[in-house]
Amino acid sequence: MPTHARAGFYGRVIVPWLTHVAMQNQEIRRRRAEIVPAARGRVLEIGIGSGLNLPYYRDIGMVVGIDPSPRLLARAKKAAAATGLDVELIEGSAEDLPMPEESFDTVLTTCTLCTIPNAAKALAEMRRVLRPSGQLLFLEHGLSPDPRVRTWQDRLNPLWRRLAGGCNLNRPIDRLIAGAGFHIDVLTNEYARGPRPMTYLYRGAAKA
Repeated sequence: MPTHARAGFYGRVIVPWLTHVAMQNQEIRRRRAEIVPAARGRVLEIGIGSGLNLPYYRDIGMVVGIDPSPRLLARAKKAAAATGLDVELIEGSAEDLPMPEESFDTVLTTCTLCTIPNAAKALAEMRRVLRPSGQLLFLEHGLSPDPRVRTWQDRLNPLWRRLAGGCNLNRPIDRLIAGAGFHIDVLTNEYARGPRPMTYLYRGAAKA
C-alpha cells in the first residue's frame, strides 16, 4: 500500500480511499496469499495501509504496521480486531523507522516501494531493523524490462504520480533492494492483468 500521499483534501481523503479500493483487486489478493504466509516471528509491515495483508499471516509472533495515513490506519485497526492477531499500528514514515536495530524477523512490503519518496533510505532503515537471520518479503510493481513498456512508464509517470498519491511506475525494485545491501534469494517477475505500464510485478525474498 502506498506510504505517501499528496497534501490537501485529495491526498488526505481521496487517495486513501482509492488505495483501499485498488489494493483489493483479485490479482493482488492472489499474490498476497502467496507471499504473506512466508512471514515469521516478529513482523514489520511497511505501508500496512488498511490492513489487507492481515488475514494472510500464519504462525507469527506479532505484526507492527507503519503507515503515514491516519485514515488507512483506522481501517487497519478494524481489520486487526477481526483477525485476532497481536498487531501494533504506528503512524509514521518508512524513511525514519522508530524501532531499534535488529528488532524484527521479517519485514514485509507490498505495493509500497513505488510510493515512498526516498525508497533507498527506507530500505536502509528496513535492513537496520532486521535481525541478522531476518528476511525481507516484497511484492511490488515497477520498471519493466520491455523497452516499449518502459517508454510508456516514463511518459506516464509524472501524471500518474500526481494522481496516485506519489506512486511511481518506473522504479527498478530489484536494483533498489540490492543497492540497500540486501541479498535477493528469490525473485519472480511477471505482468499481472491490466495495462502493462502499471502491472509489471517483482515478488520475492531477500536477506539483510
